[in-house]
Formats: sequence, structure tokens, C-alpha cells
Amino acid sequence: MGIKLITDSTSYINEELAESLGIDKLSLYVTFNEDSYKEMEISNDDFYQKMEEFGIPTSSQPATGEMLELMEKNIKAGHDIVAVFISSKMSGTYQSALMVKDMLLEDYPEAKIEIIDSMSNSMQLGFSVIEGAKLAEAGGSFEEVIARVKHVNVASRFIFIPDNLDYLRKGGRIGGAKALLGNAFSLTPILTVKDGNADTLQTVRTKSRAKKVMLNQLMEDHEKYEVVEVAVHHINCIEEAEAFIESVKALIDVPITIADIGPVIGVHVGPKAIGLAYFTKNKID
Repeated sequence: MGIKLITDSTSYINEELAESLGIDKLSLYVTFNEDSYKEMEISNDDFYQKMEEFGIPTSSQPATGEMLELMEKNIKAGHDIVAVFISSKMSGTYQSALMVKDMLLEDYPEAKIEIIDSMSNSMQLGFSVIEGAKLAEAGGSFEEVIARVKHVNVASRFIFIPDNLDYLRKGGRIGGAKALLGNAFSLTPILTVKDGNADTLQTVRTKSRAKKVMLNQLMEDHEKYEVVEVAVHHINCIEEAEAFIESVKALIDVPITIADIGPVIGVHVGPKAIGLAYFTKNKID
């Protein structure tokens, strides 16, 4: 009995932490030609090797049947459900969950199920789920847990930088000529998630400069809104992430973790991408 937090694989919540807080995760899929892989079951090394061989994969939401089975299992166990998913502007996962909720309420009319659109991904999504799970574990009510999740959704930020623009170009996110021009002049976009979509925060000359801009944004938000916790994201560049985390620690005294980004989000930014996700005490304007 209690409140069960459910999310999807693009939250990139550490497996041990998810298990300790009782968070359930549904995996999105990546598909090369006819072969589909659960994001949670393919390593970044294997994924990018396949991408070199087979080109850009498609990604797809968790199977409706898997979602239904997981939620029904939790309802039968007596749990209320708070499910938080990747932005509805990036995936159909949220819409599928709403359909599953309606199906379940026909069979279990007394069930309490809340489906929340995070309007983001990665640990910006992950933090809202983690904070909701912590409050549930501490005895928070269904309504309090929902309010906590929704607060963290709007009191958080995700900023990240690709190592180069090749994957953005391959993924069709920006025009080919612009990407080639950007590489030629060492331009580095600093990307963010705004209103549920990927957006460009700023463009600078080099990756090192981009990291400074990210740190400046972090400290500006800390001054205005009080940063509570930080995750340093990376794709296959753990040493670079460990060095960057030291730069963060030198500026701010809050809990800081390192989190890998998997294939579903990584397909668009590629290996050696690095970023920051964090949440704040107060809502970010």
C-alpha cells in the first residue's frame, strides 16, 4: 500500500536510487531497420556502433500493453499511482498513459491514478520523480506528492552541449548546411528544453566557452531561485563529466551526481555531449 511513482527510461534515474525509492521505469525503444531494442537494455557503445552501421534509428514509446500491465500490477497491490513522463511534445508516451488510465478506471473505478507531462526529459524529469518518491516515502498524501512533482517540473532546468553538430544534422534537427558551417567555425550551441521542446539557449565559439556559459546559468539560477541539487549529464565521456563536476563543486555546495544519457535522447546530440540538470527551491521564471 502506498503511492507508486512511475516514469520512463528517458529520466535516466540511477538504477540503485530508483530501486531504493521504489520507482518503476518503462523503457522507450530504438529501432534499426527491423530490430528494436529497449533503451534500458542497449549500451551507448553498442548503440552508436549500430548507428554508424545502420544510420539514424527511430525511437518509440513504451508498448501500451507493458504500461497497462505495470499500472494494473500496482493497482492490484493497493498502490495509488503518480506517473510522470517525457514531454508530450517529444513522445507519445504521455498520451498513451492517459489512454491506459481510462482503460484501468473502467475496471478499477476506485483507483487513484495521476498522469503528469514533465514537459522535459533526462534528469529534469528524473528530479521531479525522485522528489515525488521521497515525499511519498515520507508519508506525503497523494495530492502532496502530485504538487511536489509539478513544482519541481517548473523549478528546474536542463542545459546541454553537443561535442559537434553531426548528430543534430543527421537527426534532422537543424539544416545540413548550417551544421557544416557551424563545425567549420567551431560554433557550439547550448541547448535547453523550453515549453516541452528542445531549443537553443545560446551559441558560442567553443565547447569550453559553452561550459562556462552553463556554469554561469547555474549560478545565476542559484542566486535567483536557490539550486537544491545538480546532475552532470554526459554521453560516453565520463572523464570529462568528472572534471566538469569538480568545476560545479567549486562554485556551489549542493548534492551533485553524474548521470549517463541513453540512446533515445542521445541520438540527437551524439557521444561526448555534456550537460547540467538541476532543480531549485523556487519556480524558475
